[in-house]
Amino acid sequence: MDHSKIVGGSTAKRVMNCPGSVALVQKMPPQPSNKYADEGTLLHNVIAEVVMSDKSPEAWLGTTYNDQVLTLDLIDSKLVPALAALDQIDPNKEMEIESETRVGFGDLLPGVFGSTDLIGRVGNRAVVLDWKFGDGVAVDVVENPQLMFYAAASMRTEQAKWAFDGVDEIEMVIVQPPAVKRWVTTPARIAQFEKDLVMAVKLAQKPDAPIKTGDHCRWCTAKPICPQMTGAVDRALQSSIQAIDAQMIGAYLANADLLEDWIKDLRALAHQMLDSGTSVPGYKLVAKRGIRQWVDEAKAANALLELGVPPYKEPEVISPAVAEKALKKSKLALPDDLVVSVSSGTTLAVESDPRPAVLQISSQLRAAISKLQ
Repeated sequence: MDHSKIVGGSTAKRVMNCPGSVALVQKMPPQPSNKYADEGTLLHNVIAEVVMSDKSPEAWLGTTYNDQVLTLDLIDSKLVPALAALDQIDPNKEMEIESETRVGFGDLLPGVFGSTDLIGRVGNRAVVLDWKFGDGVAVDVVENPQLMFYAAASMRTEQAKWAFDGVDEIEMVIVQPPAVKRWVTTPARIAQFEKDLVMAVKLAQKPDAPIKTGDHCRWCTAKPICPQMTGAVDRALQSSIQAIDAQMIGAYLANADLLEDWIKDLRALAHQMLDSGTSVPGYKLVAKRGIRQWVDEAKAANALLELGVPPYKEPEVISPAVAEKALKKSKLALPDDLVVSVSSGTTLAVESDPRPAVLQISSQLRAAISKLQ
Protein backbone atom coordinates (compact mmCIF):
# COMPACT_ATOMS: atom_id res chain seq x y z
CA MET A 1 0.00 0.00 0.00
CA ASP A 2 1.44 3.39 -1.02
CA HIS A 3 1.36 6.39 1.32
CA SER A 4 1.17 10.14 0.80
CA LYS A 5 4.62 11.71 1.17
CA ILE A 6 3.03 14.88 2.55
CA VAL A 7 0.44 13.79 5.09
CA GLY A 8 -1.89 10.83 5.58
CA GLY A 9 -4.21 9.61 8.28
CA SER A 10 -1.51 8.18 10.52
CA THR A 11 0.69 11.28 10.16
CA ALA A 12 -1.99 13.98 10.34
CA LYS A 13 -1.40 14.69 14.04
CA ARG A 14 2.35 15.12 13.52
CA VAL A 15 2.08 17.35 10.44
CA MET A 16 -0.58 19.59 11.99
CA ASN A 17 1.55 20.04 15.12
CA CYS A 18 4.92 20.14 13.36
CA PRO A 19 4.70 21.20 9.68
CA GLY A 20 8.48 21.27 9.43
CA SER A 21 8.62 17.52 9.99
CA VAL A 22 7.42 16.88 6.41
CA ALA A 23 10.71 18.01 4.87
CA LEU A 24 12.76 16.22 7.53
CA VAL A 25 10.96 12.90 7.02
CA GLN A 26 11.52 13.11 3.26
CA LYS A 27 15.28 13.18 3.90
CA MET A 28 15.18 9.87 5.74
CA PRO A 29 15.80 6.49 4.04
CA PRO A 30 12.85 4.12 3.63
CA GLN A 31 12.02 2.44 6.92
CA PRO A 32 12.34 -1.37 6.93
CA SER A 33 9.28 -3.31 7.88
CA ASN A 34 9.08 -5.53 10.96
CA LYS A 35 7.02 -8.50 12.08
CA TYR A 36 4.60 -6.35 14.11
CA ALA A 37 3.81 -4.06 11.18
CA ASP A 38 3.52 -7.05 8.83
CA GLU A 39 1.15 -8.82 11.23
CA GLY A 40 -0.99 -5.68 11.40
CA THR A 41 -1.11 -5.47 7.60
CA LEU A 42 -2.06 -9.14 7.37
CA LEU A 43 -4.94 -8.67 9.83
CA HIS A 44 -6.15 -5.51 8.04
CA ASN A 45 -6.12 -7.33 4.69
CA VAL A 46 -8.08 -10.29 6.02
CA ILE A 47 -10.71 -8.35 7.98
CA ALA A 48 -11.36 -6.20 4.91
CA GLU A 49 -12.18 -9.38 2.97
CA VAL A 50 -14.30 -10.78 5.81
CA VAL A 51 -16.55 -7.73 6.27
CA MET A 52 -17.22 -7.49 2.55
CA SER A 53 -18.20 -11.16 2.27
CA ASP A 54 -20.40 -13.63 4.13
CA LYS A 55 -17.49 -15.91 4.99
CA SER A 56 -15.94 -16.54 8.40
CA PRO A 57 -12.32 -15.58 9.18
CA GLU A 58 -11.36 -19.25 9.13
CA ALA A 59 -11.80 -19.16 5.35
CA TRP A 60 -8.56 -17.16 5.24
CA LEU A 61 -6.62 -19.44 7.62
CA GLY A 62 -3.04 -19.78 6.40
CA THR A 63 -3.08 -16.47 4.46
CA THR A 64 0.36 -14.85 4.52
CA TYR A 65 1.87 -11.39 4.32
CA ASN A 66 5.65 -11.34 4.06
CA ASP A 67 6.65 -13.84 6.77
CA GLN A 68 3.45 -13.55 8.83
CA VAL A 69 0.79 -16.28 8.69
CA LEU A 70 -2.84 -16.09 9.78
CA THR A 71 -3.24 -18.67 12.55
CA LEU A 72 -6.18 -19.78 14.67
CA ASP A 73 -4.62 -17.90 17.59
CA LEU A 74 -4.62 -14.63 15.62
CA ILE A 75 -8.19 -15.24 14.50
CA ASP A 76 -9.37 -15.88 18.08
CA SER A 77 -7.39 -13.10 19.75
CA LYS A 78 -7.70 -10.36 17.10
CA LEU A 79 -10.25 -10.91 14.36
CA VAL A 80 -13.11 -12.45 16.37
CA PRO A 81 -13.14 -9.61 18.97
CA ALA A 82 -12.88 -7.01 16.21
CA LEU A 83 -15.86 -8.47 14.34
CA ALA A 84 -17.82 -8.68 17.59
CA ALA A 85 -17.18 -4.95 18.02
CA LEU A 86 -18.65 -4.34 14.57
CA ASP A 87 -21.77 -6.27 15.61
CA GLN A 88 -21.96 -4.02 18.69
CA ILE A 89 -21.88 -0.91 16.49
CA ASP A 90 -24.35 -2.29 13.93
CA PRO A 91 -26.42 -4.92 15.82
CA ASN A 92 -29.26 -4.98 13.30
CA LYS A 93 -26.99 -5.20 10.23
CA GLU A 94 -28.53 -1.98 8.86
CA MET A 95 -25.32 -0.15 8.06
CA GLU A 96 -24.14 0.18 4.48
CA ILE A 97 -20.37 -0.30 4.51
CA GLU A 98 -17.33 -0.07 2.29
CA SER A 99 -13.88 -1.37 3.25
CA GLU A 100 -10.38 -0.21 2.28
CA THR A 101 -11.32 2.85 0.24
CA ARG A 102 -8.61 5.20 -1.01
CA VAL A 103 -9.66 8.76 -0.23
CA GLY A 104 -8.05 12.12 -0.97
CA PHE A 105 -8.57 15.87 -1.22
CA GLY A 106 -8.34 16.30 -4.98
CA ASP A 107 -7.28 19.74 -6.18
CA LEU A 108 -7.60 21.19 -2.68
CA LEU A 109 -4.53 19.25 -1.48
CA PRO A 110 -2.84 17.44 -4.40
CA GLY A 111 -0.85 14.41 -3.33
CA VAL A 112 -2.62 14.12 0.01
CA PHE A 113 -4.54 10.87 0.41
CA GLY A 114 -5.08 7.87 2.66
CA SER A 115 -6.99 4.61 2.94
CA THR A 116 -9.96 4.14 5.24
CA ASP A 117 -10.36 0.82 7.04
CA LEU A 118 -14.15 1.07 6.95
CA ILE A 119 -16.75 3.73 6.23
CA GLY A 120 -20.47 3.25 6.67
CA ARG A 121 -23.84 4.93 6.99
CA VAL A 122 -26.91 4.33 9.12
CA GLY A 123 -29.73 6.81 8.56
CA ASN A 124 -28.37 10.33 9.04
CA ARG A 125 -25.12 9.17 10.67
CA ALA A 126 -21.87 8.44 8.83
CA VAL A 127 -19.38 6.06 10.44
CA VAL A 128 -15.58 6.08 10.14
CA LEU A 129 -13.98 3.01 11.73
CA ASP A 130 -10.31 2.18 12.20
CA TRP A 131 -8.94 -1.22 13.23
CA LYS A 132 -5.99 -1.14 15.66
CA PHE A 133 -4.46 -4.59 16.05
CA GLY A 134 -1.29 -3.64 17.94
CA ASP A 135 -0.81 -4.51 21.60
CA GLY A 136 1.08 -1.33 22.44
CA VAL A 137 -0.18 2.19 23.08
CA ALA A 138 -3.93 2.60 23.59
CA VAL A 139 -5.39 5.04 21.04
CA ASP A 140 -7.99 7.65 22.04
CA VAL A 141 -10.92 8.31 19.73
CA VAL A 142 -12.01 11.80 20.85
CA GLU A 143 -10.70 14.45 18.45
CA ASN A 144 -8.61 11.76 16.75
CA PRO A 145 -6.79 13.43 13.81
CA GLN A 146 -6.45 10.20 11.84
CA LEU A 147 -10.20 9.54 11.79
CA MET A 148 -11.02 13.21 11.10
CA PHE A 149 -8.55 13.10 8.19
CA TYR A 150 -10.38 10.06 6.75
CA ALA A 151 -13.76 11.75 7.22
CA ALA A 152 -12.65 14.99 5.54
CA ALA A 153 -10.97 13.13 2.65
CA SER A 154 -13.98 10.83 2.21
CA MET A 155 -16.30 13.83 1.87
CA ARG A 156 -14.21 14.95 -1.13
CA THR A 157 -13.84 11.52 -2.76
CA GLU A 158 -16.42 10.41 -5.30
CA GLN A 159 -16.31 6.74 -4.23
CA ALA A 160 -16.80 7.56 -0.55
CA LYS A 161 -18.89 10.72 -0.19
CA TRP A 162 -22.14 8.72 -0.41
CA ALA A 163 -21.69 7.93 3.29
CA PHE A 164 -21.53 11.63 4.26
CA ASP A 165 -23.96 13.46 1.96
CA GLY A 166 -26.64 15.16 4.06
CA VAL A 167 -25.71 13.53 7.38
CA ASP A 168 -26.25 15.28 10.72
CA GLU A 169 -23.64 13.26 12.65
CA ILE A 170 -20.34 11.56 12.00
CA GLU A 171 -19.33 8.78 14.37
CA MET A 172 -15.65 7.93 14.82
CA VAL A 173 -14.86 4.39 16.02
CA ILE A 174 -11.58 2.80 17.07
CA VAL A 175 -11.63 -0.96 17.54
CA GLN A 176 -8.54 -2.02 19.46
CA PRO A 177 -9.50 -5.50 20.67
CA PRO A 178 -11.03 -5.96 23.13
CA ALA A 179 -11.78 -2.21 23.49
CA VAL A 180 -14.30 -0.30 21.36
CA LYS A 181 -14.11 3.49 21.53
CA ARG A 182 -16.73 5.75 19.94
CA TRP A 183 -17.07 9.51 19.50
CA VAL A 184 -19.79 11.42 17.66
CA THR A 185 -19.05 14.76 16.01
CA THR A 186 -20.56 16.98 13.31
CA PRO A 187 -19.81 17.83 9.67
CA ALA A 188 -18.98 21.37 10.88
CA ARG A 189 -16.17 20.04 13.10
CA ILE A 190 -14.74 18.07 10.17
CA ALA A 191 -14.89 21.19 7.98
CA GLN A 192 -12.85 23.09 10.60
CA PHE A 193 -10.36 20.22 10.78
CA GLU A 194 -9.95 20.39 7.00
CA LYS A 195 -9.15 24.13 7.20
CA ASP A 196 -6.52 23.47 9.86
CA LEU A 197 -5.04 20.65 7.78
CA VAL A 198 -4.81 22.85 4.67
CA MET A 199 -3.02 25.53 6.68
CA ALA A 200 -0.53 22.99 8.06
CA VAL A 201 0.22 21.56 4.59
CA LYS A 202 0.82 25.06 3.19
CA LEU A 203 3.15 25.83 6.10
CA ALA A 204 5.00 22.55 5.48
CA GLN A 205 5.90 23.74 1.96
CA LYS A 206 7.79 26.77 3.28
CA PRO A 207 11.57 26.57 3.86
CA ASP A 208 11.16 27.90 7.42
CA ALA A 209 8.24 25.62 8.33
CA PRO A 210 7.90 25.49 12.13
CA ILE A 211 9.19 22.48 14.06
CA LYS A 212 7.71 21.60 17.42
CA THR A 213 8.26 18.64 19.72
CA GLY A 214 5.52 16.81 21.57
CA ASP A 215 3.84 13.43 21.83
CA HIS A 216 3.31 13.57 18.05
CA CYS A 217 7.07 12.88 17.73
CA ARG A 218 6.65 9.29 18.95
CA TRP A 219 6.39 7.69 15.52
CA CYS A 220 8.31 10.32 13.55
CA THR A 221 11.14 8.72 11.57
CA ALA A 222 13.09 12.01 11.46
CA LYS A 223 13.83 12.15 15.20
CA PRO A 224 17.56 11.41 14.72
CA ILE A 225 18.04 14.54 12.53
CA CYS A 226 15.42 16.84 14.07
CA PRO A 227 17.08 20.08 15.28
CA GLN A 228 14.56 20.42 18.09
CA MET A 229 15.28 16.90 19.31
CA THR A 230 19.07 17.19 18.99
CA GLY A 231 18.97 20.58 20.70
CA ALA A 232 16.97 19.14 23.59
CA VAL A 233 19.54 16.38 23.99
CA ASP A 234 22.47 18.83 23.87
CA ARG A 235 20.89 21.02 26.52
CA ALA A 236 20.26 18.01 28.75
CA LEU A 237 23.89 16.90 28.45
CA GLN A 238 25.27 20.38 29.14
CA SER A 239 23.31 20.88 32.36
CA SER A 240 25.24 19.88 35.47
CA ILE A 241 23.42 17.67 37.94
CA GLN A 242 24.03 20.19 40.73
CA ALA A 243 22.13 22.88 38.87
CA ILE A 244 19.03 20.78 38.24
CA ASP A 245 16.27 21.31 40.77
CA ALA A 246 13.41 18.94 41.51
CA GLN A 247 10.97 20.80 39.27
CA MET A 248 13.34 20.54 36.30
CA ILE A 249 13.91 16.83 36.97
CA GLY A 250 10.17 16.31 36.80
CA ALA A 251 10.09 18.11 33.45
CA TYR A 252 12.94 15.96 32.12
CA LEU A 253 11.23 12.77 33.29
CA ALA A 254 8.10 13.79 31.37
CA ASN A 255 10.27 13.84 28.23
CA ALA A 256 12.15 10.61 29.02
CA ASP A 257 10.14 8.46 26.64
CA LEU A 258 10.65 10.99 23.87
CA LEU A 259 14.44 11.10 24.38
CA GLU A 260 14.69 7.30 24.65
CA ASP A 261 12.76 6.89 21.40
CA TRP A 262 15.13 9.40 19.77
CA ILE A 263 18.22 7.49 20.94
CA LYS A 264 16.76 4.16 19.79
CA ASP A 265 15.89 5.55 16.35
CA LEU A 266 19.32 7.21 16.06
CA ARG A 267 21.09 3.88 16.68
CA ALA A 268 18.76 2.14 14.22
CA LEU A 269 19.50 4.76 11.55
CA ALA A 270 23.28 4.43 12.08
CA HIS A 271 22.99 0.62 11.81
CA GLN A 272 20.94 0.95 8.61
CA MET A 273 23.48 3.37 7.07
CA LEU A 274 26.47 1.15 7.93
CA ASP A 275 24.64 -1.94 6.67
CA SER A 276 24.04 -0.21 3.32
CA GLY A 277 27.72 0.70 2.96
CA THR A 278 27.61 4.32 4.20
CA SER A 279 30.33 5.13 6.73
CA VAL A 280 29.42 6.67 10.09
CA PRO A 281 32.58 8.25 11.62
CA GLY A 282 33.56 6.60 14.89
CA TYR A 283 31.32 3.56 14.50
CA LYS A 284 31.27 0.17 12.84
CA LEU A 285 29.18 -3.00 12.66
CA VAL A 286 30.43 -6.09 14.47
CA ALA A 287 29.08 -9.62 14.61
CA LYS A 288 26.74 -10.44 17.48
CA ARG A 289 27.76 -13.15 19.92
CA GLY A 290 27.88 -16.48 18.15
CA ILE A 291 25.41 -19.25 18.92
CA ARG A 292 26.74 -22.79 18.73
CA GLN A 293 25.06 -25.08 16.23
CA TRP A 294 25.69 -28.56 14.89
CA VAL A 295 27.75 -28.67 11.70
CA ASP A 296 25.81 -31.77 10.65
CA GLU A 297 22.88 -32.89 12.83
CA ALA A 298 22.94 -36.49 11.58
CA LYS A 299 26.69 -36.80 12.21
CA ALA A 300 26.26 -35.19 15.64
CA ALA A 301 23.45 -37.62 16.57
CA ASN A 302 25.61 -40.64 15.66
CA ALA A 303 28.57 -39.25 17.59
CA LEU A 304 26.44 -38.64 20.69
CA LEU A 305 25.08 -42.19 20.53
CA GLU A 306 28.63 -43.53 20.46
CA LEU A 307 29.44 -41.38 23.49
CA GLY A 308 26.42 -42.75 25.38
CA VAL A 309 24.22 -39.61 25.19
CA PRO A 310 20.62 -39.88 23.88
CA PRO A 311 20.76 -37.41 20.96
CA TYR A 312 17.07 -36.63 20.50
CA LYS A 313 14.53 -34.61 22.41
CA GLU A 314 11.55 -35.00 20.12
CA PRO A 315 11.41 -33.93 17.41
CA GLU A 316 14.90 -32.40 17.17
CA VAL A 317 18.51 -33.18 18.02
CA ILE A 318 19.45 -31.76 21.42
CA SER A 319 21.50 -28.54 21.40
CA PRO A 320 25.30 -28.53 21.78
CA ALA A 321 24.91 -26.96 25.24
CA VAL A 322 22.59 -29.76 26.44
CA ALA A 323 24.90 -32.41 24.96
CA GLU A 324 27.95 -30.82 26.62
CA LYS A 325 26.21 -30.82 29.99
CA ALA A 326 25.30 -34.50 29.63
CA LEU A 327 28.88 -35.43 28.60
CA LYS A 328 30.37 -33.65 31.61
CA LYS A 329 28.64 -36.14 33.90
CA SER A 330 30.75 -38.84 32.24
CA LYS A 331 33.83 -36.58 32.23
CA LEU A 332 33.82 -36.50 28.44
CA ALA A 333 34.36 -33.50 26.15
CA LEU A 334 32.20 -32.52 23.22
CA PRO A 335 34.23 -33.07 19.99
CA ASP A 336 35.14 -29.67 18.50
CA ASP A 337 34.51 -30.74 14.89
CA LEU A 338 30.81 -31.32 15.61
CA VAL A 339 29.90 -27.70 16.35
CA VAL A 340 30.27 -24.31 14.76
CA SER A 341 29.57 -20.85 16.21
CA VAL A 342 27.16 -18.82 14.06
CA SER A 343 26.47 -15.12 14.63
CA SER A 344 22.82 -14.09 14.72
CA GLY A 345 23.50 -10.79 12.96
CA THR A 346 25.32 -7.50 13.44
CA THR A 347 25.27 -4.80 16.08
CA LEU A 348 26.53 -1.23 16.31
CA ALA A 349 29.87 -0.66 18.09
CA VAL A 350 32.37 2.17 18.54
CA GLU A 351 35.43 2.13 16.29
CA SER A 352 37.72 1.34 19.26
CA ASP A 353 35.85 -1.90 20.03
CA PRO A 354 38.38 -4.77 19.71
CA ARG A 355 35.97 -6.90 17.72
CA PRO A 356 36.64 -6.78 13.94
CA ALA A 357 34.25 -4.88 11.72
CA VAL A 358 31.90 -6.97 9.60
CA LEU A 359 32.56 -6.60 5.90
CA GLN A 360 29.46 -5.13 4.28
CA ILE A 361 28.53 -5.64 0.65
CA SER A 362 27.08 -2.40 -0.68
CA SER A 363 23.56 -2.33 -2.10
CA GLN A 364 24.97 -1.63 -5.58
CA LEU A 365 27.21 -4.71 -5.44
CA ARG A 366 24.36 -6.85 -4.09
CA ALA A 367 22.17 -5.70 -6.98
CA ALA A 368 24.93 -6.52 -9.48
CA ILE A 369 25.45 -9.99 -7.99
CA SER A 370 21.73 -10.72 -8.04
CA LYS A 371 21.65 -10.00 -11.79
CA LEU A 372 24.42 -12.55 -12.38
CA GLN A 373 22.64 -15.29 -10.44
